[in-house]
Amino acid sequence: MKSFVWRTLLCLPIGALLIMVMSASAGSELYTFTLNSIDGKPAPLADYKGKVLMIVNVASQCGYTPQYSALESIYEKYKEKGFVVLGFPANNFGAQEPGTNEEIKTFCTRKYNVTFPMYAKISVKGEDQSPLYSYLTTRTLPGIGGDIKWNFTKFLVDRNGNVVQRFEPAVTPDSREVTGAIEKQLQ
Repeated sequence: MKSFVWRTLLCLPIGALLIMVMSASAGSELYTFTLNSIDGKPAPLADYKGKVLMIVNVASQCGYTPQYSALESIYEKYKEKGFVVLGFPANNFGAQEPGTNEEIKTFCTRKYNVTFPMYAKISVKGEDQSPLYSYLTTRTLPGIGGDIKWNFTKFLVDRNGNVVQRFEPAVTPDSREVTGAIEKQLQ
């Protein structure tokens, strides 16, 4: 019995260490992606190491489009603490993002005063799915991955690059559920 207890006690720290190493390496994979900004310049996600991120697929002609206001609001509220919203326009659902990158940028800044980083239009599902969204939907923890169902799906990423939570489109960015999760990651 004593032998079993000692083996168990010795294995616990090794198991915990293994989980931490696996988690750190999975998170660091997020930082390998470089996509173009909405202005067409390379914008590596590695630039956001050490920040808490919210990655969102957005669209300009969607019923959820007013969430741009809430996204900008939480960005302004938490950016000084190390929080960044990253917007990824996508035209995968109902052709609700038909514009060019320039048109999208103009729309977001004029109508919603968006100042958070916006990326060039990508695909978030299907055969032409962006490698970033392939990662988010297939290589994250159970309950976080899975196909993107609609515009404004939100992924919360911790300071180590681990995707820690997913919020479906109907969950607004300024809801207590989302802001509480952000605040927890910022501690």
